[in-house]
Amino acid sequence: MRLPDWFEALNSGYRYQLTALGAPAPNLHVAAEVKKGCFTIRGGAKGLRVSWQVTGIRQDAWAKSHHIVVDEKKTAKNRGKYLHAEAHGVAASRGIHHGLEEEARKYLKPKAAPKASRKAKSRRRRA
Repeated sequence: MRLPDWFEALNSGYRYQLTALGAPAPNLHVAAEVKKGCFTIRGGAKGLRVSWQVTGIRQDAWAKSHHIVVDEKKTAKNRGKYLHAEAHGVAASRGIHHGLEEEARKYLKPKAAPKASRKAKSRRRRA
């Protein structure tokens, strides 16, 4: 099977998933792992269709410096709250971020009222 040109440059630690379509294939296997953009599947009857997926661990500089955290422990303050409350069919008030906007406003400077333009000032004088 042929993989995209960028696949080996971007990934390492390959994982293979093979599924035989239309008939059982107990001997289906990866005969040759990824090398020079290809890998080889063997073990099924001639003409057997196979659905396959190859994944890898990203090895580019950004991915190495920004690891994905799979499962984070919630702080005591956030236990029982949801990251996306509405998606779970509960009130927004049960969301972790609920109320933060109001809290942030305390620290923001109020915006000054926009100054009236010269035209608006002259219209007021005429009226």
